Amino acid sequence: MSTVEIPDDCVCRSADVAVVVPCHNEELTVGSVVTGFLKHLPQSRVLVADNVSTDDTSGAAARAGAGVTRVPIPGKGRAVRRLFEQCSSDVVIMVDGDATYDPSIAPLLVHHVVCDGYDLVNVARLDDDDAVATYRRGHRMGNRVLTGTQRRLTGIKLRDILSGYKAMSRRFVTSMPVRSQGFQLEVEIASHAVAMDFAYTEVTGPYAARPDGSTSKLSTYRDGTSILRTMLRLYRDLHPFAAFTSLAAPWFLASLALIARPLVDYFQTGQVPRFPSLIAGAATFVVGMLLLTSGWLLERTRGLRRDLLMVAANDLERTIALARSGMRAGPGS
Repeated sequence: MSTVEIPDDCVCRSADVAVVVPCHNEELTVGSVVTGFLKHLPQSRVLVADNVSTDDTSGAAARAGAGVTRVPIPGKGRAVRRLFEQCSSDVVIMVDGDATYDPSIAPLLVHHVVCDGYDLVNVARLDDDDAVATYRRGHRMGNRVLTGTQRRLTGIKLRDILSGYKAMSRRFVTSMPVRSQGFQLEVEIASHAVAMDFAYTEVTGPYAARPDGSTSKLSTYRDGTSILRTMLRLYRDLHPFAAFTSLAAPWFLASLALIARPLVDYFQTGQVPRFPSLIAGAATFVVGMLLLTSGWLLERTRGLRRDLLMVAANDLERTIALARSGMRAGPGS
């Protein structure tokens, strides 16, 4: 596990930190999650989203010292979106409410964001013999396949993209429009880091088994398929010209195959006896050109969208910096 000695007088010790915890039926574990983070980050505030729980998740979180928000539409992405709307802290830590992640490494995550300048710090679950027992076999295999796919599609150099434990800077959170509804959120965060050219790093941390009576809400096949679809969509959004060129290529090949024979006939006889093939070939060529043009236009739009998101995030940073400098100056200055 990555460790860094953080001096007591380090600026990150006094950083404004928000810990966001999306929960669905986590009455047994959410209290220990809240108290754990408040212990290791006493300057932080913990925000819990009760996502249509049928148990006493809200009560357990509130008794432990967290602020609770009810999100009446199911889905982890929807819950985190609501929590992000409440955050203007220097650092936002996202963690699952199942008590499987170690809160003792949270100060290291804050240090990497505040002092080292990273916008995203991902916590990779330790891949050892002890950790193997905490994974369901399908989850473990799916994590490897999906992480490998995401790395190839986006080029991001993270080992455990689907980890639910991450720290993000304020400009990362404020520039990210969360579109995911469920467990696709983690791959959306990774893609956003690449799309916005944000600095990111990864540390390792222990991953514990759920306590007895607590069950995972992740469906291996249903959610795995949904995550894969999201990866392909995000690849299209991140590299639209390449994606639409791939879609256009079969149309161009079909056009070539349909037009080739009529052209050969024309050069040999001066006639075109296969007009239907020629017309179909011209039509498929037009479809290919439309796809190629769409990709080029979306590539330009993607750059403009990224610039707008970055400008909005930077404006918020400047506004907060000015407000803080005014507070330090005092009313009599």
